[in-house]
Amino acid sequence: MTEVSGIGGFILLVLDIWAIVSIVGSSASTGKKVLWVLLVVLLPLLGFIIWLIAGPRSAKA
Repeated sequence: MTEVSGIGGFILLVLDIWAIVSIVGSSASTGKKVLWVLLVVLLPLLGFIIWLIAGPRSAKA
């Protein structure tokens, strides 16, 4: 069972890194970027889900 949670943790880490890169590359203001990154870092799963629904998107559209 430890391997499953380890794999899940790794997947969550990759998704959080993807979210942070997307946040930093977005056209949002610096203050909003900092708040979004803090949310994703402090609450990895919940922060990622909230970002996925309502967060700023990357500027390359």
